[in-house]
Parts: sequence; C-alpha cells; structure tokens
Amino acid sequence: MQDGTRDDVAGTKKGLKSPGSEPRKTANDYVIRVFDNPAAIAAEAWNELLFAQPSATPFMRHEYLCALHESASADGQSGWMPQFLAVFESDALIAACPLYLKDHSYGEYVFDWAWADAYQRHGLRYYPKLLDAVPFTPVPGPRLLARDATGRRVLLRGMQQLALEAQLSSAHLLFLDEADQEAARAEGWMMRSTVQFHWHNREPTPYIDFIDFLASLQREKRKKIQQERRRVTDAGVSFTAHEGLEISPADWDFFYRCYTLTYRAHHSTPYLTRNFFERMARDMPENWLLFIAWKDGERIAASLIGIDAERQVAFGRYWGAIEHIPCLHFDACYYQPLAWCIANGYQRFEGGAQGEHKMARGLLPVQTWSAHWLAHPQFAEAVGDFLAREGAGVANYIDELNERRPFKATD
Repeated sequence: MQDGTRDDVAGTKKGLKSPGSEPRKTANDYVIRVFDNPAAIAAEAWNELLFAQPSATPFMRHEYLCALHESASADGQSGWMPQFLAVFESDALIAACPLYLKDHSYGEYVFDWAWADAYQRHGLRYYPKLLDAVPFTPVPGPRLLARDATGRRVLLRGMQQLALEAQLSSAHLLFLDEADQEAARAEGWMMRSTVQFHWHNREPTPYIDFIDFLASLQREKRKKIQQERRRVTDAGVSFTAHEGLEISPADWDFFYRCYTLTYRAHHSTPYLTRNFFERMARDMPENWLLFIAWKDGERIAASLIGIDAERQVAFGRYWGAIEHIPCLHFDACYYQPLAWCIANGYQRFEGGAQGEHKMARGLLPVQTWSAHWLAHPQFAEAVGDFLAREGAGVANYIDELNERRPFKATD
C-alpha cells in the first residue's frame, strides 16, 4: 500500500507495499492499496464504479471476479495471483482494477508467448508479469474503473510502480474500452490490436425476426445458413431456451458435462470449475441464457450465453455436446442466440475471440485493443517496433474483411 497526492497524477508514489499492510497516515488526498483477494473490496463500491462506465459488462462485476477466485478457477494455485489495485479518497473507493500476478499466459487470448521466448533466449525472466484482465473472458470493456481520466491514469501509474518495485518484466491490460485506451496512450503504453467478430442489429429499423435477418444477407450466405439449420432439424434436433432462474441445477449440471467434454476433445482441462457456475447461478442468474439441444427426448448439447438486459448485449461464451451432429455447433452458438437477440430487441451479440468463419454468419470484424508496458528499455523498443508492423497488418486484414461483408449491397 502507498499514500499519494493528486498534485501529480501518479500520486508521487514511492512504492506499493505487500498486500494487507496498512497505509501510512499522512495529509495526502488519496491512498492506494493492493488486495490479494477481491472480496476484500466492498462489492457495492466496486459495482458502483463499474456501472458508471458506459461500456460496463457483467464480467467485471464484483460477483463474477469473486466467483473466479473463490471457486479456484482463477487464484494463486492456477497461476492467477490477485493483486487488485484500489484507490481511496477519504475511505471512498474512487478507482480500482482487477490485477493479477501471472506466471504463464494461458487464458488471456492476447498472445505474448513469443515475447516470453525472446526474454528466455536472452537469459531474462518474462514471468511473473502483471496483468489487468478478466480471466478467461475476452470481452471488451472497462478495465480501469474510475470516475474520470485522472483516476485511470493513477491506476496505470500504480501498476507500473508495482511492477518496478517487484522487479517484474511487464504490465498488461487486455480488451480495453475507449476510455482506457485513451488513458493508456496518454501514459505512453504500447497499444496492440486484434480482431473479433460481433453482430449488430439493424439500424434504424431492427430486424423483425431471424428470417428478416437472413433476407439481408447475400444469397450465397443465406443459402448456406439455411442448409446448415436444415441439417440440424433433419437430424431430429430441437432447442429450448432457459433464462436466469429458469436454468435448473440439473440444466447447469448438464451444461458443465458438455463444457468439460469440449475441453477433453481438445486434450485440455477446463479453466472453470463446477463451483464457479454454481456461484453464477446463485449470484448472477439474470446474466445467463442457456440453450439446450434435444434429440429423441434426450439432451445432447448446450450453449451458454452471457446477457446484459440493460445494455441489450449478449455474449457467446461456452458450449459442448455429447453427440456429434453436423452443423449443431453453428446452430447452438450462433443461429439460436441471434434469433433470441432479435426476438428480445438486443442490439449486439459478441461472438468471442477470433473465428473468421463467424463473418459468413453475419458477425462483422471489430478491432479490439490491449495496452503493454515493458520495464526493459531495449525489449520495449523491440516490442514497439513489432507492434507497429503487426498493427499495420491487422488494419489491412480488417480492410480486406470489410470488402467481403456478407450483407447485400445497399443504395
């Protein structure tokens, strides 16, 4: 912990001490603290900061982050050591961010393995590093919760000072919103872009139904979707949608079985524990929508969607099946959610990280951003040069994708 002043944005911080220590009593205006458990920060104060952000998502809620930690999905044992940074003014929380000390790069979706290899080849340690992100959740949104730009810059400088004092290689922020991007650029952090694919409802006249949406696509794309859905229907598959408290414990159990089978098929281990989803059902039921696929009276697949009714946004998250049926994945993860979004007046559906195949299904490319600070001057310069070249390539890629938009030409 460390006191600071607001005469300087950084608070003239001399160093962040170990989590749990008490700040020195001074006449300064604010206090910065580091917490090794998100539950140590008041949920109401955290969520008040979050909900004040225009781009807030359910995945930055205090309940979500605590569930990750308390379910052992993202904790010290799994390589996600919480170091949540919080700024207080007269005991009031005025800024905070979900910070982790990481000894690997799994579960991030912004890939820096090559940077770690380069450090190792030069006899330097890349890990541990400092990371501001929502574990396993590549959903763009606020990462620096603050009342204003000054508070965001206080958090950034606090992260940088914490990394310096702990002799860490670097600090990173993933999937930032526009306000965070502006603050990171102002602090001289290096910016990196990637591409996701999101669906947006039609403006100014929303789609009437899924058929109306299909009619807006080019004939080839529309025909392909119709064929894929017909294959699922001809296989005898139907779907039911379960929202919020309508998702029963048995439904959650079935979903988790499907979820783990998906990882097993890829010879991997699930990031999220069953207890995490128990906590979601208990603490955030209103933010979940579950599609269950049925065949011959038996459940055969499930697709879990995050939803934000206030902001009319849905987020594709997890899926799995116990029986392989061609095109079932596309129907469960894209077509069923899109039809539901249209029927419920939602404005956006985010399809998750990567996946150019999503574009043929009406999801368009969106540029997402991360910010990076490296302590080693030469490596920072080398990474900066790399990011400049990579950024030009990403921009060209997005231009190429936009030339292949799946929708009919408009006048």
